[in-house]
Amino acid sequence: MTDAFIYDAIRTPRGKGRKDGSLHEVTSLKLSAGVLDALAERNGIEGHVIEDVIWGNATQVGEQGGCLARSAVLASDLDERIPGLSINRFCASGMEAVNLAANQVRAGAGRAYIAGGVEAMSRVPMGSDGAAIAVDPSIAMKTYFVPQGISADIIATQYGISREAADAFAVESQRRAKAAWDAGHFAKSVVPVRDANGLTILDHDEYMRPGTDMQALGALDPSFKAMGEVMPGFDKVALMKYPHLERINHVHHAGNSSGIVDGAAGILIGDAAFGKAHGLTPRARIRATAKIGTDPTIMLTGPVPVTEKILADSGMAISDIDLFEVNEAFSAVALRFQQAFDIDPARLNPNGGAIAMGHPLGATGAIIIGILLDELERSGRSTGLATLCVASGMGAATIIERV
Repeated sequence: MTDAFIYDAIRTPRGKGRKDGSLHEVTSLKLSAGVLDALAERNGIEGHVIEDVIWGNATQVGEQGGCLARSAVLASDLDERIPGLSINRFCASGMEAVNLAANQVRAGAGRAYIAGGVEAMSRVPMGSDGAAIAVDPSIAMKTYFVPQGISADIIATQYGISREAADAFAVESQRRAKAAWDAGHFAKSVVPVRDANGLTILDHDEYMRPGTDMQALGALDPSFKAMGEVMPGFDKVALMKYPHLERINHVHHAGNSSGIVDGAAGILIGDAAFGKAHGLTPRARIRATAKIGTDPTIMLTGPVPVTEKILADSGMAISDIDLFEVNEAFSAVALRFQQAFDIDPARLNPNGGAIAMGHPLGATGAIIIGILLDELERSGRSTGLATLCVASGMGAATIIERV
């Protein structure tokens, strides 16, 4: 099987996913085309040398619908002979795009791909495309559907994760993100978003709240307590599924959950011959990929079983992994991963995560792979694993190793 290499990985800064966010006036199309153009310019890509652009986004409706990937190719300066494929695996869409591209290269179906994703959450609200599992009683009742925030609180209850632990993890994410930005750890990969005149719209992750402390978080009410206990009473649904739990401990709120933001990311993937033909040096090899389905009610536990699967499939052990990037959808998701594998906290999300910098759904999977690659290079380590939980009960993972 042919090796698939990462030649470059870039992302936009993440803007607040609100109308007062810096990227609110920038469409997903423009964010995507900007990333494609930046990758092409940085790597001297000209002509029909890319087999396909595979692009993830989780809310494929309105201006993010209609095969946004192909629209982004046509809006960019890439050759129009390059097609585009839009995919949706919810929060793992950007990672799944990378994994799909890598596996196409490994199978010999093309020598180079651009893969990644985008989400403009200030313009296309999360959930605005509808979801059968949430609105169709025939499946919602069968799966004991509850919203993700309730699922995160179920994880906290099931695995003994306290409000204090969840808040402490969030404070540390903010501290690490600020330290990483101050030290220039993201400088290599973050491409500023500019307007038509070349003026900078945003050049940093603006969602960050570096002054966050335990006292400030302690003053916040749990975000999902009312919907769990009062209206429409999702705790009762959860307890029907998990009768061994006496009650749901609601620990999550806006401060220890991922931020709603706008952003895009792209990764250039190719075989060795592609790099040689274009004078490019590979930065990492994509060693393994995996995906899995999990319990749809607790929903967000996917990083643990998908990690077990990818390690088994690749003949590796958890001790073979130097660094981990686990998407911080909620504090309990990352803390459960750390607990399950007894991981040194210093090796998990060393530059902070989505609690501090935000979670642009369709882009995050590609973002954390890029951050993992940069940190492996910066720290001189060899092998890293990136993974995400996924809505409706799934997980995705990627293992990369430096070349």
